[in-house]
Amino acid sequence: QVHFVESGGGSMQPGGSLTLSCTASGSIFRILKMGWYRQAPGKQRELVATITSDKDFNYADSVKGRFTISRDGAKNTAFLQMNGLQVEDTAIYYCNARIKPTLWQAADDYWGQGTQVTVSS
Repeated sequence: QVHFVESGGGSMQPGGSLTLSCTASGSIFRILKMGWYRQAPGKQRELVATITSDKDFNYADSVKGRFTISRDGAKNTAFLQMNGLQVEDTAIYYCNARIKPTLWQAADDYWGQGTQVTVSS
């Protein structure tokens, strides 16, 4: 069992900033990658940003230069600093982690419950 605590969502005007955080706990041997995906109404879930345990980053083109992902490995926590928010960033943001539950089990993807981010004037 893996559990997530997500925080930081909410409403913001265009151009503003929000920071999301996600902490994983439970049956965790090693977290290989953490990040966020988002889903807007009527659209498919899409990658926002991920960071691996080796600090390799991957960002969606639409957020490059505006969003920054970071990670505190000791606390199994990831952060997403979102600056220059746009109306198009409105979506439910889902925390995702690729986790090895034990040394002998293969890694699998786990998802948080999601947090709403709304950008409007």
